[in-house]
Amino acid sequence: MFKTTVLITGASRGIGAECARTFAKNGYNVAVNYFRSEKNALDLKAEINDGGGVAEIFKADVSDEKQVEEMISAVVKRFGKVNVLVANAGVSKSGVFSDMTQSDFDKIFDTNVRGMFNVVKGVLPHMYERESGSIVTISSIWGQTGGSCEVLYSMSKAAIIGMTKALAKEVAPMHIRVNSVSPGAIDTDMLSCLTDEEKEDFIMQTPLNRLGKPKDVADAVLFLADDDKSSFITGHVLSVNGGYFI
Repeated sequence: MFKTTVLITGASRGIGAECARTFAKNGYNVAVNYFRSEKNALDLKAEINDGGGVAEIFKADVSDEKQVEEMISAVVKRFGKVNVLVANAGVSKSGVFSDMTQSDFDKIFDTNVRGMFNVVKGVLPHMYERESGSIVTISSIWGQTGGSCEVLYSMSKAAIIGMTKALAKEVAPMHIRVNSVSPGAIDTDMLSCLTDEEKEDFIMQTPLNRLGKPKDVADAVLFLADDDKSSFITGHVLSVNGGYFI
């Protein structure tokens, strides 16, 4: 078992799963949070452990404060501590604003904002106790620029950026860093709602002329999480978008 532990929420697929692989390859104990995709989480655990890493899975709905508290207690019991939190869990729904419902609002904000609040608040006491820690939130390019037909998602991701910047100032005296990674168009399941033509349009608008890969985001997350690589960086939003927005 390694000395440094990372808890990654929403880690059963996409960017979260790639973060789990990347941290494991760099010598971290990996706590894989999932909610519905148990098979994916188990497969990821097996992949990491079979490859010489250390991973365990932990089920929790991040929007439920009690489940988050129980998950963090279980992670600490298994690994002894949480050095790094990657707050990745998130959902999206596209559509014109006038068609969005209160239910849509609740679903997106319960996961993306309340969930972020719950997991960050849950790990902080453990980081306060050691006077060290690193938190990396996952926002979005739409949280920076706004996205047509992505109003609720954009709102939620903008809130994450605001929380990241404010909390970074608050916890810095305790030697805890808080940063955010803001992905652009990344080739994951979240783009499955787009047509090939819409994906091509994203590519044409991106100066690097391709969609991002989950590994592009995971490497940025690792950089911001690691005290050896980014010890004097906090309150920063690192855009990983191929030049789509600078």
